[in-house]
Amino acid sequence: MRITPAQPSDVSQLLAFRSEAAAWLSRLGTDQWQRPYPADRLLDTVEGGTVFMVRDGAATVATITLTPAVESGLWTEQELSEPSMFISKLSVLRTHAGQNVGGRLLDWAGDRAHRAGAKWLRLDAWTTNEDLQAYYLRQGFAYVRTVLEGAAISGGPRVSGWLAQRPTRPAEHGFVDETLESERLGDG
Repeated sequence: MRITPAQPSDVSQLLAFRSEAAAWLSRLGTDQWQRPYPADRLLDTVEGGTVFMVRDGAATVATITLTPAVESGLWTEQELSEPSMFISKLSVLRTHAGQNVGGRLLDWAGDRAHRAGAKWLRLDAWTTNEDLQAYYLRQGFAYVRTVLEGAAISGGPRVSGWLAQRPTRPAEHGFVDETLESERLGDG
């Protein structure tokens, strides 16, 4: 399997990932990802170079967004002073579930963040999705806190999130990495 940067032509595949994940999550009893995600917003992140795809032969089987940009209102000023990268929208096709593709992708993200000079790999997960939270804990993330709607730390528009982090580190993820080296934090 190989990792490539997402291209504008991948937007329909990314929307399909989200739709498949939303249906699966709904069957599990969670409302995560039930609202439609705007294609133009997704295209902006793809063009920003922060969306990555896992390819298994000709098939695209997983995606993750990895960025130094942070959503407002979730992390404290002290936390924001620490070099960090943030993951979101991790999704693995159900055909590849149970093969540790997601865990390897998190290792890849932690390795990439480490090479960019980040101390932390951070995320905010759906507040009510306890299975997802448990997954991240099994992947070595430590729970930080839960920020509820209306309880913004620094005033953000969407303030609902189960926050977790783990230290970045070099990792053997097993993917062929076809991405360009990310800029060192603070060099942009």
